[in-house]
Order: sequence, then C-alpha cells, then structure tokens
Amino acid sequence: MNFQRGRAREEPEINLIPMIDVLLVILIFLMVTTSYAKYSELQINLPQAGGAPVASQVQPINVAIDATAHYAINNKELNFTDVAALSVSLKIAAGTQADPTIVINADAKTPHQAVINVMEAAREAGFGRVTFATQTESH
Repeated sequence: MNFQRGRAREEPEINLIPMIDVLLVILIFLMVTTSYAKYSELQINLPQAGGAPVASQVQPINVAIDATAHYAINNKELNFTDVAALSVSLKIAAGTQADPTIVINADAKTPHQAVINVMEAAREAGFGRVTFATQTESH
C-alpha cells in the first residue's frame, strides 16, 4: 500500500553551511596557534674587527697529577706539602707572566682533593684562568 501516490519523492540534501563554518573556525584556530619559525629567528650580522697580533705567546703552566696524587709543574716533579707551597711553586713557574693559564692534567682516577688543591693554589697565587685537559673518546 502506497499512500503517497501522487506526491513526488523528495531527495535528501546536505546542508554545507554548518560544515563550512566549522572548517573556518578550525582554520582560524590553527592560524592563531601556529608559531612561525622564520619570524622568531633573528638575523644577525656580526661585526668584524681587526687587531694587532699578540707580540708574545703566553705559555700555559701545565700541572700534572697522577692517580696517587703526585704533582708535577711543567714536567718537574713537586713534593706536595701544602697548598701554600704549591701556590709559591705556581708563581715561580709563571715567572713574569701576570695571569697565565693553569692547565690541570689530572688522571681519571686522581682524588678530587688533589685537583681542588691545585685550584686553591692558583687562587692564592692570583691566577684566575684555570682549565682542564681532557682527551676525546676513541670509538
């Protein structure tokens, strides 16, 4: 029994307006929250400078410490008694240099206190530039 004989059948239609509204909201949300990396970078052109070459090369003072806390300054063994004596030895090794670089060459198993002794002696001697020598890992 077909009760709708004379009526034409209506085709279903899809209303696209709400879908377009939702897509526009998502698009606006993505545009607002996206960070643009090229705008956040700073373009810096570093200045150039020319200088006179250094007249005399500063020789670093090499302090070697082995695993048993024996000290050597510039390959000359030193009998460590206290930090003050080590400070005097550093001043003698520096000679006329005002603030030489102290390079600590410590064995990997050197006690921590031995390295601190050298750093403290450098501070007492008035030397502020202390660095450590390392070696790169070979694979």
